[in-house]
Amino acid sequence: METIHGEPSYHLGTPEMDLYITARGGQMSPVFFHLTGRDISPYSLAPWVPAEYPEIPPLLSVLRGDFLCFPFGGQTNGPPHGETANCEWTRVDSDSRSLRFRMETEDTGATVVKTIATREGQHAIYFEYEISGADGDFSYGNHPIIDFSGLAERAGRVTTSAFHWASVFPGQFSDPSAGETQALAEGAVFTDLREVKLAAEGTTDLTRYPDRAGNEDLVMMAYGPATDEQPFAWSAALLDRYVWFSLKNPADFPGTILWISNAGRTAPPWNGRHVGRMGIEDVCSHFSDGVDKSRLDLLGKQGVATTRKFRKDQPVTLRSIHAVAAVPDGFGAVIKIVPQGGKAVAVTGESGVEIIVPLEWGFVA
Repeated sequence: METIHGEPSYHLGTPEMDLYITARGGQMSPVFFHLTGRDISPYSLAPWVPAEYPEIPPLLSVLRGDFLCFPFGGQTNGPPHGETANCEWTRVDSDSRSLRFRMETEDTGATVVKTIATREGQHAIYFEYEISGADGDFSYGNHPIIDFSGLAERAGRVTTSAFHWASVFPGQFSDPSAGETQALAEGAVFTDLREVKLAAEGTTDLTRYPDRAGNEDLVMMAYGPATDEQPFAWSAALLDRYVWFSLKNPADFPGTILWISNAGRTAPPWNGRHVGRMGIEDVCSHFSDGVDKSRLDLLGKQGVATTRKFRKDQPVTLRSIHAVAAVPDGFGAVIKIVPQGGKAVAVTGESGVEIIVPLEWGFVA
């Protein structure tokens, strides 16, 4: 293991990327993708190191990149986002193209096997979580945090596949008594990320980021079922002449949360320095609320699952893909990602330009 940003981490190196994942919490970052002529690193590292805050949960002291939350949010008898995001993972059989870890959890009773794999010639990461032994209704999600802080204001673009329902967090997401501020109107339902109601007046365009400095906000979108034409749901971010995107099966991850973190928290460890980050999180959850609230099925009338039933004798496998690709100047926000045969996807920007990205999208279908 190597110490990366103050935390012991495992390394996976391939011709396409160098990837690091912490033993504690299984948090993945940095990932240096080796594109032609340059390296890029889209995942966030918190602007503090774990040793600065040994008293807080590892979820926050280690905070970086991407990690599994099982359950998603807070819980009565365990750490926030579950032991999977806080406790030590044991590395098991791995090879030159993959890392595999195992955790026996006490909070959910689950055994979780986590595999992070790559493919030759692809700038993509294939995630697989095998969950067995859990019994009951649980929320869950993965938690990639993308770093937009090096971009000019509103230069980044964030888009998703078509959603049938979306809302700002229904209540106070940021607590002023804790030195937190938010910009969006509580509980505002929307149909377009480009027109989301502000708490003051008017609307804002959430597809453009960084924006609304000094605020911490959260929204959630929910997808319909997969179809033959669109066999996966997607989320995408346009950064500095490249796109990062994720693919998932909407039956497994019915929603995506955007945690918009732009210096809206001034208490430790944040201290107003978590700037220009965005969690683009695929979930089965009631927003960022704890598992108990997710179990209330508050979005049932909207057709949005917020938990999944797990049974001890029926293992569940959850999969997703993250990928990056270079794009030409003027490409614009991603407006479409569709299969291109069985071994690639076509990614289209607002400009109408289409790029073909080698990818085994059937992994999530």
